[in-house]
Amino acid sequence: MIGTNALTHQEKSNRTFIHHVIWHYLKYDKENPFIFVSALLAFLGISAGVMVLMIAMGIMHGTQEEFTKRLFVMNYPLTVLPRFDNTIDDTIIKDLKQHFPHLQLSPYYSTQVITKSKGAVQGSLLYGVDFSKEATLNPIFAKAKGDDNGTYHIILGDSLSYEMDVPVGEKVLLYFSENEAIGFGTVPLQKRFLVDGIFDSGLKAYDNAIMYTTLQAFQKILKREAGHYDGLHIYTDNAIEEIEAIRKTVPQSVIVEGWWQQNGNFFSAMEMEKKALFLVLLLIILVASLNIVSSLLMTVMSRRREIALMRTLGATKKEIKEIFFKLGLMIGVSGMIAGSLLGGFGIWVLSTFDIISMPEDVYGTNRLPVDLTLGDFGLILVGTALIIILSSLYPARKASQTDPLTVLRNE
Repeated sequence: MIGTNALTHQEKSNRTFIHHVIWHYLKYDKENPFIFVSALLAFLGISAGVMVLMIAMGIMHGTQEEFTKRLFVMNYPLTVLPRFDNTIDDTIIKDLKQHFPHLQLSPYYSTQVITKSKGAVQGSLLYGVDFSKEATLNPIFAKAKGDDNGTYHIILGDSLSYEMDVPVGEKVLLYFSENEAIGFGTVPLQKRFLVDGIFDSGLKAYDNAIMYTTLQAFQKILKREAGHYDGLHIYTDNAIEEIEAIRKTVPQSVIVEGWWQQNGNFFSAMEMEKKALFLVLLLIILVASLNIVSSLLMTVMSRRREIALMRTLGATKKEIKEIFFKLGLMIGVSGMIAGSLLGGFGIWVLSTFDIISMPEDVYGTNRLPVDLTLGDFGLILVGTALIIILSSLYPARKASQTDPLTVLRNE
C-alpha cells in the first residue's frame, strides 16, 4: 500500500514538472522572440484554417441543400415512365395504391409546344395533370393554381409569363407538334389557353420552360385515351428506401426513377467540388502546422542546455518527449478551438444578416445558404487534429534524443 501511494505521488510530481516546463516554454522569451512569433503564427494559421474551412463547407452544403430542395419540388421524389411505346394505365395506379396506400400519385401527359403571345415565341414543355392530385404533390403548383380550373386553363412559370407578357386572366396561344387538316393541306395544331395561375419555383430554367394544363385538354386536343398516361409522379417521404419495393410491384413495361437519378451528374459534381474544396482548404492548416514544427525545433535547439540539465536531474526520455509533444498539442488545439469559435460566429453572422446577396434566378435564393452539418464539422476537427499530432511528433522525438553528456561537454 505504501509503495502504491509513493508511486502515485511520484507520478503526480512528474505531471506537475511536465506542465510547469510546458507553461515556461509558452512564455515570451526576450532572447529568442522569433520562437514565440513562430508559435503565434502557427496558432493564428490553424485558427484561420479551421474558420475558413467551416464557413466554406457550410456554404457548400447549404448550397447543395438549397438546390436539392428546389429540384426535389419540381422533379418529384419518384417518376414512373413507360418503356418504348407503352403507357401508364389505371391498373398500375390501382396496384400501387393497393400495395402502398400512403403514396400520393399524379398521372400526367406531356408534350413539347411553342408558346406565342404578342410577337414573343418560346419553346416549352406542357404537362397535362389532374389539378387536385398534382397539388398534393407539388406545393409550388398548389400555391399557383386558381379556384376555377377549366379544361383549357393553363399554369405557367413567372419567367415565361413575363417574357410572353401574359398575366393571370390573359390568353396564350400554343402550337403543338401534331398537324390538323385544313382544306387540301395541313397546319400545326394550335389552341388558345387561359392563364389561370403563375408559379415561382425559384429556378429560372424551370419557370421559363414548364407549363401545366388539364388532362381533359390533352384528351380533347391530342386525342389521348382516358386511363392511359405518359407518366406518373409519385410523392413519398422515403423515396430512396421504397424505390426497390415499388419497382417489384410495377410491371416490366415501365421503369421507376428517383429524383436523385434524374439529376445524378449534377449532384455528383457538387459532391466532388465539396471534397476538393475540403482538401484544398485543409492545406492551409497543413501549412500552418509547419510553423508548429519550426517553432518546436527552434525551442529544442535553444533549450538544449535545459533539456540536458533535466536529463541529468532524472527526467526520462519519455518525459522530455511528452513535454514537447504536449507543447505542440497546446498550440494546435488552442488554435483549433479558437478557429471553431470564429467559424461558428462567422456562420451565425452569414445566416442572420443579409451580408452577401445573390441572384435568385441563378441560385434559387437571394441569401447565401450556410448549413454546416455535424458530420462535416467532425471531419474538419479530425483532419486538423491529425495534422497537429503528426506535426508535434518529430520535434518531440528530436528533443528526447538529446544527449546530455555531449551538450554539457560542448556548452
